[in-house]
Order: sequence, then C-alpha cells, then structure tokens
Amino acid sequence: MSSPTKTSSPTTVITNIASLVTNDPSLGWGSPRSSKFESGGSSPLGLIQDAAVVIDGDRVAWTGESSKAPATDNRVDAGGRAVIPGFVDSHSHLVFAGDRTQEFNARMSGRAYSAGGIRTTVAATRAASDEELERNLTRYLREALRQGTTTMETKSGYGLTVEDETRALRIAAHHTDEVTYLGAHIVSPDYTDDPAAYVALVTGDMLNACAPYARWIDVFCEKGAFDGDQARAILTAGKAKGLHPRVHANQLSYGPGVQLAVELDAASADHCTHLTDADIDALANSATVATLLPGAEFSTRAEWPNARRLLDAGATVALSTDCNPGSSFTSSVPFCIALAVRDMRMTPDEALWSATAGGAAALRRTDIGHLTPGAYADLAFLDAPSHVHLAYRPGVPLVSEVWRRGVREV
Repeated sequence: MSSPTKTSSPTTVITNIASLVTNDPSLGWGSPRSSKFESGGSSPLGLIQDAAVVIDGDRVAWTGESSKAPATDNRVDAGGRAVIPGFVDSHSHLVFAGDRTQEFNARMSGRAYSAGGIRTTVAATRAASDEELERNLTRYLREALRQGTTTMETKSGYGLTVEDETRALRIAAHHTDEVTYLGAHIVSPDYTDDPAAYVALVTGDMLNACAPYARWIDVFCEKGAFDGDQARAILTAGKAKGLHPRVHANQLSYGPGVQLAVELDAASADHCTHLTDADIDALANSATVATLLPGAEFSTRAEWPNARRLLDAGATVALSTDCNPGSSFTSSVPFCIALAVRDMRMTPDEALWSATAGGAAALRRTDIGHLTPGAYADLAFLDAPSHVHLAYRPGVPLVSEVWRRGVREV
C-alpha cells in the first residue's frame, strides 16, 4: 500500500471499496506490466480488495486497505462497489454536425464502408453554426462522462477549410486539453482534382491557423485518403510547429501507416487492423501505442484487429471508442471493453488496462489512467463487485458514480 502524503486542504476518503483497480502492481497483487497478462494470475491492475482511496484536492493522496485508511475530513462509503480509474478515451471525432443514419442502414444492408462517407459530415459541419457544433460536442462529452470517461481526446477533420478546421479546434480546446488537428482526414472535396494543393494547404496556411489550438497532429494514412509520402509531409510539418504525431494507420488495408508512426515517434497508431509481422515488431519495439477501436469494426462489420498478436509480441495497446457519426457512433468505453473481450480475445484485465492506462500512454500522460498518489483523482464506481463485470454484463449501465479531479460529477 502507499503511504499517506501530507495535506493542507480538506481530504476525503472513499472506503468500503470491494475491489480497487490502481493500475500499479506494487499496490496490490500482480506483476509489473511489461505487456504480459498471464492466465495464471499475473496482472498489471494492482488490485486491492476491501480498499480505500484518499483524495486531497484534485489528486490521489493514498490507496490501501480500508482498515488502514488514515483519518480525513470527509468520508464516502462505496457500499461494496468496485472502483476503477476513469477511462481515457484517446481517439474521438466529436466536432461535427449532421447524421449518417442512412449510410449506416445501407451498410448494414450490405454496402462496404469507404472513406468517402466523411464528405457527408463535412458538408453538414461547414453549414453548422459555432453554437451548434459546441452543443453537439458538449452533449457527447457529457454522454461519455456518464459512462466513466474522464479524459477524452477529440479531433477536427470535418471542416477541411482553414476557417472550419480552426473553429473546430478552437471549440474543442474550450472543453479538453487533448485536441488533435486532423485537416488530413480526407482530401477536401474542394481539391479533388488537385490533392497536392490540398496537402500544401494542410501543411501551410491551415496548419499555421490551427496549431495554436492543438496538441496533436493526425493523418488518415489509407487508400482513398493520404499515401505514405503525403502523410510523412503532413506529420513532419506538424512536428515543426510543435504538434506531436498520431496516425490513423492500417485500418482498411495493409499500408505504410504503422511504420510511419514508429519512424516519427507518433504517440499512437490507431486502428491497426491489417498488420504484417514487421508492423507488429515495430510497435513492440517502440513507444508508439497500438490504439484499437472495436466500435469501428462492430459498426462496419469489418475484420477485428488481432489484439492477441500485439499483446503477445509486447506492444502497448490502448482501447478507444473512435466516436464519430460515420463508422463508430458510440461514446461507450464499457461497450468497447466488452467487444474487445468477446471478439478481440483480450482478457478483462487487458481490456480495462488498455482503456485506462493504455489510453494514458497513447496520450503520453502519466497523471491519469491510474489511481496512485499524485495522479489526478479521476475514478468511476461500478454497480458490481469487480471490474470483470464490464465484460461479464455487456450493455448494462454499471457506472454509477464518476469523480473527476476529485469532484463527483455523476
């Protein structure tokens, strides 16, 4: 267990926790993470039974067994529920307008998904007011929060003009620190006949206008979007402006996205559905996280990523929703955890770690995704005695309380 830190502000202890996930094996049973989650009992979750957490301000000050909890100013009884770190959703597209119900219905009737469907949302987003875009964004952020997500990355990518990409990022930056410039989502419909000119815009005037509002730069490296050379030019230009790379990589086909992500030290390569052995080796021997987005495969009836190959090779894996109106219209990390366990052959421990600490790694954050002294007090209560119920009881709204920065928000 951890030692209590000295505090000067009012403190709160949450006690009577049936099972506390800390994501620090030194605070409970389990072995150091590496990437090995072994069926014999080794786990990186740092589980503490009959546990307590002490919160000082917006940070965790102490974790351990309830019987050993230090005295605090306030006390909250968890009532025998499980407590987990707040989910870290490291991939979403929430600044948009419009609806693609008809496209989804057609696809479920047999039409294959293609990147071109994004143009429908581009038209609606351009036509929307700032107020409409912000209303949509905050709606989905609240929806995610109710389901346990306390940190959410989101991207631009549905404006594809200097003005529309800039306003998307400006709006997003009011609500999250994890903002990604994705002017390179697809080639703008305005530049269909001159993709090179659009790449010049994305790496020039658009980047200059967008960079002040973003932390990250992303590119959809895929057939029908941007090839490897174009993606490298876009990401390199972003790095020169102080933005760190992320890559939509190898979603629809084999391609150069993963290798490019590793080459440029991208924080994450996202989707990773079609991987060669060389791709997996590159991820396993780098700091680039493989972010898997099972909501996209579910909503497009596509091939599932091979999470087992990645984990067994030693790659760091994150799970995210990819919440967007076209190919993965879910804000539910618990749903994605259930899919990962059922269809991607991840264990419940692997899936939860990937949706919390893995997401934090994909954002290169050390202050979220775990419940240890010094981390932000971002946590979720489950109406269940164990985190395993997230996969064991799919579709059931188990998240009953959510605390963010030490304050109960749900």
